Amino acid sequence: MREINWVEKSETLESLLEHETTIQVVPLDSGLEAEVVKITTSTADYVLKVWNKESKPNVQMQYHILNALCMHGSAVSKPLGWGTDRNGDPVLLTSYDGTPVQNVNQPKLMKLAKMLMDIHKLPLDSQRGSGLKRYDFISYFYPRIDEFPDIKQPLMELVQRANMKQDCVIHGDYHLGNILEMEDELTVIDWTNVQMGDPRYDIAWSILLMWIYVSEKRASSYRAAFYAENRYEKDELELFEAIACLRWVLLSRVDHPPIRKDTIARVRSILKSNTYLKLKPLEV
Repeated sequence: MREINWVEKSETLESLLEHETTIQVVPLDSGLEAEVVKITTSTADYVLKVWNKESKPNVQMQYHILNALCMHGSAVSKPLGWGTDRNGDPVLLTSYDGTPVQNVNQPKLMKLAKMLMDIHKLPLDSQRGSGLKRYDFISYFYPRIDEFPDIKQPLMELVQRANMKQDCVIHGDYHLGNILEMEDELTVIDWTNVQMGDPRYDIAWSILLMWIYVSEKRASSYRAAFYAENRYEKDELELFEAIACLRWVLLSRVDHPPIRKDTIARVRSILKSNTYLKLKPLEV
């Protein structure tokens, strides 16, 4: 901790570095982009994320966006400091907020939907100076799309039809693996993909993953929460779910999304049932 070159530090981190003598480090499940450890001290627990693999995101931007979301009252981890380690790898220290959600019920689905919509309501003036970017949607979310014309053609048609509006903060990868739970409190983590984007895509991606990895019934209840709160039309969200499903199909070819025994069957079911996709047969 003391060998890290901290560029920005909270008062909590200042105190930790100055007074704490006993620190225990416990490895946590890490993704493809970073190493994650739990820092246990005599007074509290924290999470240190080190991007020591290929990905080198803008951690300063993540730190500032998390600060803005905390001040906004969103259910996100509290950022405590960011900098670089002795290898020059970016690091971010946040509060420890539990373990990934394992089970969902109707009240929890409603809460998850509200949490995502709350992120989308972050005032624009709170983002100034954060470095938050507005990326080209297709090139950012659809790597190597040019290699797969069977996906690219329907995708281009659907995106043009969607009239996409990149006018608010989106999480970019909102799913149960990025929601932590501790003592009935839920917290959103992993802000690697945060950007200015269209909230309808953010919502659709989270509905799609709920359908694929939990159940169609839970996804339907989860979707209904967005209808109730934001009054999105059924056709509108179904269009964005089609766009999201094309992304999952692409990632299944170029990356390694989780695939369980019934995953492919569920994706095929979505492809057949979605109005915007059922006339465009795709290989999964």
